[in-house]
This record gives sequence, C-alpha cells and structure tokens, in this order.
Amino acid sequence: AFMFQNITYTMTCIYCKGYCIKKGFQKNGNQKLFCKKCFKWQQEHYSNRACHTETNVKISTLVKEGCGIRSIGRILRISPTTTIARIKQIAKNIKKPLTLSNKTYEVDELRTFVGNKTNLYWVVCAYERETKKIIDFNIGKRTKRTLQAITSKLELSHARKIYTDGLLMYKYILSKSTHCCNPVSINRIERMNLNLRTHLKRLNRRTICFTRSVIMLTACLKIYFWG
Repeated sequence: AFMFQNITYTMTCIYCKGYCIKKGFQKNGNQKLFCKKCFKWQQEHYSNRACHTETNVKISTLVKEGCGIRSIGRILRISPTTTIARIKQIAKNIKKPLTLSNKTYEVDELRTFVGNKTNLYWVVCAYERETKKIIDFNIGKRTKRTLQAITSKLELSHARKIYTDGLLMYKYILSKSTHCCNPVSINRIERMNLNLRTHLKRLNRRTICFTRSVIMLTACLKIYFWG
C-alpha cells in the first residue's frame, strides 16, 4: 500500500491500471477495492477462478480446440452455467470482418441439428479466397431467406465471382454475371466445413454432444472464426 493525498491505495486497477482504495468487505470477509479512475469494484485475490482476467482467453482457446461446455468447466474449474454465460459474453464483443468489394467468394451449407435430430438447421458460410477466411455466416432452415442473408451482402459488395454447389435456389437469388455453379470450385470451403466438424464438438458426427440452442451455436462459431 502507498499514500497519496491522505488516501491509502493498495493496488493498481486490473482494468485501467488506475489506483484502487479499500472500500468495505464482501460477505465472505474479503476486502473490496474501488478504482478511482474507472469506478469498478474488484478484489486483490479472487477465490472464484471465473473472476480471473485470463479466463475468457482460456475459454476461447478451449472452444476452438473442440472442448464442450462441461469439458471447459472441468478444465478451468468453473461451473457450466458460468461457462455458457462467458461464451455468450465473448461472442457479443466480437465484430464481423468487413466485406470488401471486388473479391471472389465461395458459399456452401453445412447441415446440423438443434435439440434433436429431426430439427435440422443449416450453417451457410461465405469464404473469401484471397484472405482464406470466413467473412460471414448465417444459421437457419434451408430456405431462400437463410441463403439471401449471406448472398445479398456479397452482391452489394460487388463480388467478382460467387461459387456455389448445385443447389437450385442459388440460381434464383444470385445474378448470372457473378454466379458460377461448379462443385469442384468450392473445395476450399468444403475443407473449412470439415475443419468445423473436426474442431467443434457440437458439430461432430456420431457423438452425444450436440447443440441445444441456436444462440450457443452462433456464439461458438463467432469465436471459432473471429475470436
């Protein structure tokens, strides 16, 4: 601790590196600290592992490595409920990359289910060839509306070419000048779909792990693509 203007400061803030002062106690008797700069409460020593600043980074890494909710909880020694809340929080702060103009894209769908095997959903992804990254995705039923959520953005960006498979709906929602229907030309995004099934446990085949909500599937995909 050190003195400054007759106030005892005990530590620097873990959020803004400002000065914290002692201000009351928790119910368990731990000293509470208050930052005079960012006005956030904190403790010098946390008994709950979920309060550590590096927990979110570890959760993101474990999601990308294919760990399920309960697996992450066991590894980090936090509850499954906290794990779910943190994944949603991390995904909420992730922004999609910008869709650049005059680029070449590949669009394809990956089939999965939510809740039970009769409730089928499709993950529609747009792969940008130059950066070799997924620039956008959408989750929904296999309808024109689900596909147009992706294809309309690509056409607004004046895409040079959009490659798809032989799905008939693409012929009605994409202009003939940019659309190219050639299953051989989408091998890159097909490989990305294989990576998704390999790395994300909720998309694995022949497993008891599956997605129970579209919100969690969306959050995990955002972390995997851009986290």
